[in-house]
Amino acid sequence: MGIGHLLNRTLTVWRPDVTGDGSGGQTVALVEVGEVPAKVDQPTAVERQEADQWGAEHSHTVYFDPSADVARGDELRGGGQTFRVLATVQPSRGTYLKAPVTLVQSEPGVAGS
Repeated sequence: MGIGHLLNRTLTVWRPDVTGDGSGGQTVALVEVGEVPAKVDQPTAVERQEADQWGAEHSHTVYFDPSADVARGDELRGGGQTFRVLATVQPSRGTYLKAPVTLVQSEPGVAGS
């Protein structure tokens, strides 16, 4: 049985796209990949501790259908929130895709807020 019935939000996936700038350098821009159904949870204390050991700030865990097109480095946007994907993990049974993420918070009055 899948987790489709638990996926209560829709998030837009944005992925870094690298293009040459014509002068030997590169430009990175985020491009919209599509929308995915998701479930956003707070991580457990153990998950936060493990993330701290790796030097990553793990603020939420997002669950998806196992076939969702979500990858490390993507941004997930929806409901007024933006998350940066730290990694993706799929259990051996392939019933879901799990992504530890960091909530990106902007400061009031700063460009892009």
